[in-house]
Amino acid sequence: MLRVGLLGAGRIGIVHAKAISSHPDSRLVAVSDAVAESAEKLALQYQCRHCSTDEIIADPDIDAILIASPTNTHSDLMEAATAAGKAVLCEKPVDLSLQRARACQKVVANRSTPIMIGFNRRFDPSLAGLKAAADRGEIGKAELLSIHSFDPSPPPIEYVRVSGGLFRDMMIHDFDMANFIMGDVPESIIAVGSSIVDPEIGAAGDVDTAVATLSYSDGRIAVIKNSRRAVYGYDQRVELLGSEGLLQVNNVIENSMVKSTSAGVVSARPTYFFLERYMPAYEAEWTAFVAAVTSGSPVPVSLDDGVDALAMAEAATRSAQSGLSVKLADVN
Repeated sequence: MLRVGLLGAGRIGIVHAKAISSHPDSRLVAVSDAVAESAEKLALQYQCRHCSTDEIIADPDIDAILIASPTNTHSDLMEAATAAGKAVLCEKPVDLSLQRARACQKVVANRSTPIMIGFNRRFDPSLAGLKAAADRGEIGKAELLSIHSFDPSPPPIEYVRVSGGLFRDMMIHDFDMANFIMGDVPESIIAVGSSIVDPEIGAAGDVDTAVATLSYSDGRIAVIKNSRRAVYGYDQRVELLGSEGLLQVNNVIENSMVKSTSAGVVSARPTYFFLERYMPAYEAEWTAFVAAVTSGSPVPVSLDDGVDALAMAEAATRSAQSGLSVKLADVN
């Protein structure tokens, strides 16, 4: 039984608490949060202890730490948890700062405890199925990848101000998905972004609408589109064109009923947000983490994967600010 301490009791911490507690081979034993009331409420719900972060990390009876705290704490907590001999699953991104993330890489490089980064979409059955089909060569050589990721509405402006920006906070999922599907990091990125959904987002120095084009050394291309507003629901689509065909993952909709009349054809909307769309992926991600830790096998999403995605976010941010293509080698 893997005994787990959860650092962070906010929205994503609640998602992870459910996944931990639902798994037959793991048990949530302690929760911490900067907002004590949030940790107390979650601890009461799952009948576990409310402790400080330091107490959880130092507890010899805790085997693993799940980090779901603010991004600017991630590197410090990964270093502290692995120094204490804990296995770690850390939410994306690794850090707000690429420099700090690389420093963390060096600190933990020779430690035997595993670190997995929480890019849950790799574990979505449909997206994992697309990756597997591509790897089997079912559409020949992959040539052009398209990723659409549109939120139904913007997050609170207080969150935007501390998020690190759309490229680090939102599009980073899609950067990792591109790496996952294409099996490599791109050579260069050119990105554009604007704030047309909410002027407050622009005033905070961020964008809410963006497109990034990823160019690979062998000529392959990936295009990622993000928006903070899709009034019809949570729009998550992936399309991979190959030399011998096409693979697609379409939206998960609220129900499968379709009404066809002389007035037209009507179906349900996409599920409203990530909790509805990706909860099975969070559960599968946790299952993969537990399996890796208990068997001693490598984690399926490494710290290096997380740093690669963060480097791409940094390149995209620089490109959007300068209007120029940015090589990953220059960022690295």
